Amino acid sequence: MNLGFLWHLVLHLIVPVAVAWLFFRPKFKRAALIMFAAILIDLDHLLADPIVDPDRCSVGFHLLHSYWAIPLYLLMVFIPKTRLIGLGLVIHIILDWLECV
Repeated sequence: MNLGFLWHLVLHLIVPVAVAWLFFRPKFKRAALIMFAAILIDLDHLLADPIVDPDRCSVGFHLLHSYWAIPLYLLMVFIPKTRLIGLGLVIHIILDWLECV
C-alpha cells in the first residue's frame, strides 16, 4: 500500500466527518456515521479482478461507481430523508474521481 492510497483512505474518513461538523453540528455523530457509511459502496470492488488496481479509475468502472448511479446519488442529496447518505455517496465519488485525475 503506497502513501497516496493511504491518504485517499484517510480522506474518505476525514471529509465526511468535517462536513458533518461544519453543517450538521447538532446531530454531528449521527451525520458523520451515516455519511461515513457511504464507504460501503466500495463493496463493488469485490466484483473486480484485481479488487484494487491503482492504475484503474473506479469512477465509471465499478457498478456502484458508474455514471448512471451518480445522478441518483445527487438526487438523494435533495430528499430530506436520504440527504446524509446521498451527501456521503457524492463525497465518496468526488474523492474517488480526484484520485483519477
